[in-house]
Amino acid sequence: MKRVFANMGWLLGGRGINAVLSLVYLAIAARTLGTEGFGYFALIIALGQAVTGFSSFQTWQFIVRWGADPDKPGVDIVRAREATGFAVALDGVSVAVGTLASTVLVLTAPLWLDVPQNLMVLTFAYCVISLMTIRTTPTGMLRLHSEYGLATWAEAVQPIIRAGGAVLAWWLMPDVTGFILAFAASEVGTAIALWIVALRVQPVNLASISLRAIPARHKDAWRFVLSTNMSGSLAVAGKQVMILLVGTFGGAYLAGGFRIANQLGVALIALAQTISKAILPELVQSRDTAVEIARRMANIAAIAGVAAVVSAILFGRPGIALIAGEQFTGFYWAMIILSIAGAVELVGASLESLLISAGKPHVAFLVRLFPTILALVMLEMAIDWKGAQGAGFAVLGSSVLTVVGFYLAIVNLKQFRLVVEEPKENGEADAKPASPSNP
Repeated sequence: MKRVFANMGWLLGGRGINAVLSLVYLAIAARTLGTEGFGYFALIIALGQAVTGFSSFQTWQFIVRWGADPDKPGVDIVRAREATGFAVALDGVSVAVGTLASTVLVLTAPLWLDVPQNLMVLTFAYCVISLMTIRTTPTGMLRLHSEYGLATWAEAVQPIIRAGGAVLAWWLMPDVTGFILAFAASEVGTAIALWIVALRVQPVNLASISLRAIPARHKDAWRFVLSTNMSGSLAVAGKQVMILLVGTFGGAYLAGGFRIANQLGVALIALAQTISKAILPELVQSRDTAVEIARRMANIAAIAGVAAVVSAILFGRPGIALIAGEQFTGFYWAMIILSIAGAVELVGASLESLLISAGKPHVAFLVRLFPTILALVMLEMAIDWKGAQGAGFAVLGSSVLTVVGFYLAIVNLKQFRLVVEEPKENGEADAKPASPSNP
């Protein structure tokens, strides 16, 4: 637990810097571009991040899983290099597949996306840059070696460049192109920074880059790869695809407002991802106490979630007016609904990590699959019913069903229902269930 909280401290510190500077570029972009222009900006960013999310693999999880010493807590450097080589090879596949997908999507975008034709070249360029700057592999290398501090400093490059770029865009190029260029520059800078520090911690041997070595050693490798990729894709579908579909069904204005509500209200989902990233290495390396660690983190997350939702209710409306301007305050209730969804995801983060650490990423994927599909299918009807608030309710319903599914899956897994023998003072044994009775 000490290592978990230390790791979370670094990650949350980075998130804190990111959150503050994100408000800076969000405020500048929203006020400079206006409702429609900001909507175009939001849709282009969502498309680039959606393509990257669907095409990329969760390589940091592979490095943590296959780079750890199987016999004791720590790193097996030979296994770590092999796992990293596999991750780098998968990144190459992601870039190739994602570029092809970007070409198809941008060519067909005028048929379904509310973005002007003159911005399509810019949209394609942003998609390719997002793919070229995939950085889950260097992030995984740093997490495997518990170098969360280095990762935090490297990732701080992103919000700094975004905020500085937003100021430059406002001054020199106050249009959608200027702000997209600022975003793209932040992606490039962050990727370079992460690779520099990761290579200092663990150099990559070019001879280890292979798609065959890990699958030859681990029979379930491709199943794990595909399961985590699909789970990551579902997370993208729940956020970026949701924004794209809001723009498709409601236009650029609704998409822009939904993004602001989402960024302010679903900041908790970023916190959930932080908990997941901090806790997974410890769950993998400390299997005997995994359930207890996950249970404690879920309890802490529940308290933090309630506090954050109350804060959103009390300060959300003036916060939107201060950051984005009065024209976006109509999205206040959508922000509240999305903050509740974020609180639910916050509780579920440790449960999902527990499933993945137990080698059940396919179960986590299936648990997320059906609620996400249901939310996307119901989205058009929800928007027709209540606009951005309806879209928020679709996200909330998906989150609730997903977290309930995580809990039920954990309770029914055999390894979490084993009986642990604990010696009593008189030398007798007492049986205690190790299942998570209080997530």
